[in-house]
Amino acid sequence: MTGVTDIQPAVERHPLEPFMPEGAKILMLGSFPPKRERWSMEFFYPNFNNDMWRIIGLIFYGDKSFFIRPDGKHFDRMKAENFCREKGIALYDTACEVRRLRDNASDKFLEIVSPTDIIALLPGIPDCRAIVTTGQKAAETAAVIFGCQVPATGTFEETEGRVRRLWRMPSTSRAYPLSIEKKAEAYRKMFTLEGLI
Repeated sequence: MTGVTDIQPAVERHPLEPFMPEGAKILMLGSFPPKRERWSMEFFYPNFNNDMWRIIGLIFYGDKSFFIRPDGKHFDRMKAENFCREKGIALYDTACEVRRLRDNASDKFLEIVSPTDIIALLPGIPDCRAIVTTGQKAAETAAVIFGCQVPATGTFEETEGRVRRLWRMPSTSRAYPLSIEKKAEAYRKMFTLEGLI
């Protein structure tokens, strides 16, 4: 007998509160933030190697660097928050508690311990008509909650009730094999259909 035991990774609680600006038209949901040492700001999609804010900068301002601070190493939290308030974008994630099965931010090695009660968030954003997931794990988790099929990437499934559409967008992680320009095309289509452009 070797005395070796399987030690489960610790459960991590979500470090951020949901961002729910007044008048939000869409709720964008990722899976879970990366470890804090990878953050470049105290807000959603904080990993400087994640291209969400570059994609949004490209779509709305024609500039991938729009949300990057002058030091070239951090995203600008105030610019990101103000943009989301102005356009009506709420942000959170589909998991409240997770275990990281590997020491990285990959969804593949993320075990969801407690999914977010997305339905409970909706009364706080009464104008919201669409849920936008930013990756496969988030889409799968939300589809279970809304009782619909998991949409194909870049498309949506119709849902019952006040929220009419569940979108599955390409992951903004650089591990997802699609150019930033192609990802931006998919996001532009969604933002246009949801009336944000």
